[in-house]
Amino acid sequence: MTAGLDHLAIAPVLVPFFAGALMLLYDDRRRRAKLLISLGAALLLLVIAIELLIRAKGSALSGGNDIGFYLLGDWAMPFGIVLVIDRLSAMMLVLTALLAIPALIYAAAGWHRQGQHFHSLFQFLLMGLNGAFLTGDLFNLFVFFEVLLAASYGLLLHGSGQLRVRAGLHYIAVNLTASLLFLIGVSLIYGVTGTLNMAQLSTMVPLLPDSERPLFHAGAAILGLAFLIKAGIWPLSFWLPTAYMAGAAPVAAMFAIMTKVGVYVILRLSMLMFGAGAGASAGFGGPVLIAGGMATVVFGFLGVLSAQGLGRMAAHLVLVSSGTVLAVTGFALAGGGPEMLGGALFYLVGSTLATSALFLLLEPMSREEGGIAALLALTADAYGLDEREEDSQPETGLAIPGTLTVLGLSFGICMIVLAGLPPLPGFIGKVAILQGVMANPEVPQALGWPFVALLLVSGLATMIGLVRIGIQTFWASDGVVPRVLALEIAPVLVLCGMILLLTVKADETLRYMRMTAAALYRPAIYAEGVLNAPRVEDAARAAAAAAQQMPAPAEPQADPTDAEGPQ
Repeated sequence: MTAGLDHLAIAPVLVPFFAGALMLLYDDRRRRAKLLISLGAALLLLVIAIELLIRAKGSALSGGNDIGFYLLGDWAMPFGIVLVIDRLSAMMLVLTALLAIPALIYAAAGWHRQGQHFHSLFQFLLMGLNGAFLTGDLFNLFVFFEVLLAASYGLLLHGSGQLRVRAGLHYIAVNLTASLLFLIGVSLIYGVTGTLNMAQLSTMVPLLPDSERPLFHAGAAILGLAFLIKAGIWPLSFWLPTAYMAGAAPVAAMFAIMTKVGVYVILRLSMLMFGAGAGASAGFGGPVLIAGGMATVVFGFLGVLSAQGLGRMAAHLVLVSSGTVLAVTGFALAGGGPEMLGGALFYLVGSTLATSALFLLLEPMSREEGGIAALLALTADAYGLDEREEDSQPETGLAIPGTLTVLGLSFGICMIVLAGLPPLPGFIGKVAILQGVMANPEVPQALGWPFVALLLVSGLATMIGLVRIGIQTFWASDGVVPRVLALEIAPVLVLCGMILLLTVKADETLRYMRMTAAALYRPAIYAEGVLNAPRVEDAARAAAAAAQQMPAPAEPQADPTDAEGPQ
């Protein structure tokens, strides 16, 4: 990257940081001002993320290589801190902003009044997410990882209540363990290689001596375990359903992308360090990801079938989505092509939007006693939990007409996406994955066909579970219509609109995802671009030298007829 607009690359980290810090100066009673600042920051993040996405397609920002760089402090690589913008990181930035805006609008209905510093914690969560997607070295990945975890602790406990406190303590304990594993893995990798820069690690892995490779593999495995815990891989996903269903609705909607942080890091590091060009380390961890991802999908859809409430069911659907992408990542290391991985990225976006909308629908659908509310109580009894505390309802707002119709249509869209039914993104993404499995002879068929069957069975199980909830809520109810505010249903409609737009633009979006997957299969471009990223001072000197070497413009020749003057 060169100077000028390149500073836009750090804006996804700075904007939420300054917005969150500014709101700490406001008294907690000035919630409206905090809401406007937080929502304005989220809208600005969306504009910035879209601009970075456009530039990451091979424009001047990336020098034609689909990669952009930002050297913090203008330190030369690999000694300084670098932010890297490519198709994958830009896509995750856009997805984060798209989820943040509806969640904040939903919180305006009264959820942000249930505790202190909601909006500051929300902005710090966005800062950690964006930083994790942009960073180019493992140490700063740990820093941003801890920032988003610290913010998520406060958000999960927002609103208090026995169930939230109990789930929050489990969540904190599990994630502190993951952070410890992160540090151990990073220490081992640094001890072997002497660097934590992802690009430099990519170039060093093929050249490691055989005597040091086992220790490097151990460090990578421990580091991967930390992020697999965050991704919710089975059997390390025991904490996730209870934690996600316990959070406030806008918090749970934002947590839909939290597991994708673990998936993103696993995908990024696997393709950089253990791809086809990694020598003796090629394919390391692939079989574990395939087996673990498939087991996670099985655990997820069994949880969907057994769950008696929408909250726990939505949390298990997050596991189905995460497990599917993890398994495809393992297939990518085992020889799967960009078509399969591109389909998984498309599925990731669609399923994340749908699960986020489902979490926002949870509270309005269970507002009245009877119907699903009774099932939620049954779920609490079955799992040894106290019944979920009633959250304070908004005091003011505009109630919408046709409540059950709007809720039912929104719920139906989410069900179609998550079950993989045509024509919405869940179906398109799964078809693209299946085509990649069947059309690529390098995919291990002994695992490929069971994975195909698993995708179909998980879709069927999802449909059965969600249809059961829908019938209980909309058809078997006693006719009492819940009072739902426009601020509560508008974010759900926004997310459903995004899903429909993703369906209409499926061809363009899927093409983008496949090009993103193809770029991940070429880690040399990433490594060479980062390691050769010019400093601003060096770029300025090169521009000045080039200007000096340019020939001076020729003097215009005088026309002799002009000297004679008018005749």
